[in-house]
Formats: sequence, structure tokens, C-alpha cells
Amino acid sequence: MDPENTETSRSTPVRLLQEQVDLWIRSVGVRYFNELTNTAILAEEVGEVARIMARRYGEQSFKEGEEDVDLGEELSDVLFVVLCLAEQTGTDLQTAWDRKMQLRTDRDASRHSGNPELRRS
Repeated sequence: MDPENTETSRSTPVRLLQEQVDLWIRSVGVRYFNELTNTAILAEEVGEVARIMARRYGEQSFKEGEEDVDLGEELSDVLFVVLCLAEQTGTDLQTAWDRKMQLRTDRDASRHSGNPELRRS
């Protein structure tokens, strides 16, 4: 996919998610929170993901009743706010994604395959 081709980007998955969020905001959410508020909400949601990760995969333990928190739901909250920020700032996240993935591929083509730390299970 050509990241410069906006028409192609409009029909790809990230673009569709961005459009779905915009439709939801306009029909259910009334309007977007301003960009600063959404940035603070994003930090809050990332903190919730970090809390789960520290307890489920790290050395901290859950408080009683917290064990069943759904990581997928929390990651979805992060994605939702990122999509809100992209939409309200006029950022075509699909095009940015495509461009960044190509940059990563070009930059890391042989970098990670030669890393012995990544070969350990």
C-alpha cells in the first residue's frame, strides 16, 4: 500500500476505526472533549493498562476483587482516545501508520534478527 495514496488509506482498518469513533462521538457522545482533556484521559487510560501489566505480569499483586480486570477493555480505551485525538486534530492515522511501519521495516530489517536477547524464550 502506498502511504501517500489517501484514497487507499480511507478504506483500510485504522481509517475505518477512526470513522467509527467519529460517528459514535457525533451520535452518542455529543461532541469531542477538547484536545487537552483527551490527552489527560489518554494518560489516565495508559495508567490503567500499566496497573494491570504490573500486577498480571510484574511483581505487584492485585487487591482483592481486582483480579478479573479485562486488559483488552483497557487497551480498547487507549485506542479509542488515540482515535479521538487523531480525528479531532485532522490526523490521518492510517497514512501515518503505513509510513511508520515502512520506516520501521527499513530501519530494523536486520537489526532484531541479530539480537541474541530476542532469541531466548
